Amino acid sequence: MNIDEVMLELEKNGSEQTKKVLSKHGAKEPFFGVKVDFLKKLQKKIKTNHNLALQLYATGNSDAMYFAAMIADPAIMEDKDMQRWAKEAYWYYLSEHAVVAVASENVGGFSMALNWIDKKEENLASSGWATLSAIISKKPNEELDLSIIKNLLKRVESEIHKSQNRIKYTMNGFVIAVGSFIPELTEIALKIANKIGKVAVYMGDTSCKVPIATDYINKIISMDKIGKKRK
Repeated sequence: MNIDEVMLELEKNGSEQTKKVLSKHGAKEPFFGVKVDFLKKLQKKIKTNHNLALQLYATGNSDAMYFAAMIADPAIMEDKDMQRWAKEAYWYYLSEHAVVAVASENVGGFSMALNWIDKKEENLASSGWATLSAIISKKPNEELDLSIIKNLLKRVESEIHKSQNRIKYTMNGFVIAVGSFIPELTEIALKIANKIGKVAVYMGDTSCKVPIATDYINKIISMDKIGKKRK
């Protein structure tokens, strides 16, 4: 399929109801309101097509940008393109999901994420923290620099409550990821989670809630799933 055919499929399968839901979460025009279930079906049809992914993301259409990440090839994603994607990801479905899906599988993803978390732009910093969490959830611990991650936990402890909205959310997620996927740092993550307590994040006109890090990590402990990585 070419870009015109994909855009036509997205437009045909969008709905006003889904648009209303996504708008509440932060989506802005242009977008069609396409459900993820349909995007998964389209992904199976196209599989991986990196050039098409780059074209789709460049449209600025939120549905197309999200779908681009589903058919992109992280292994050949160039740094300049990854940086552009991160800068243009204007709401969290893009910045904390689409961008993260590709960056976390890219060879330079960890370095990029460390760079992003130092940015003043909320979308870039939140992409950085979410990418770090995704890498931690999948990468073998022996391939992770635990000293860097331990220092980042301390940074979260001191900065989280005075950070921007989505940065607070992804910092909280980072603590959860460390506590859940790195047994060597679970105890430290729990202590910091206790100090942080409840994190106040404005979720807009939605029913979404911010997970309490201590509760989440303790649940993983009770399920005996600490350190079990995602595929």
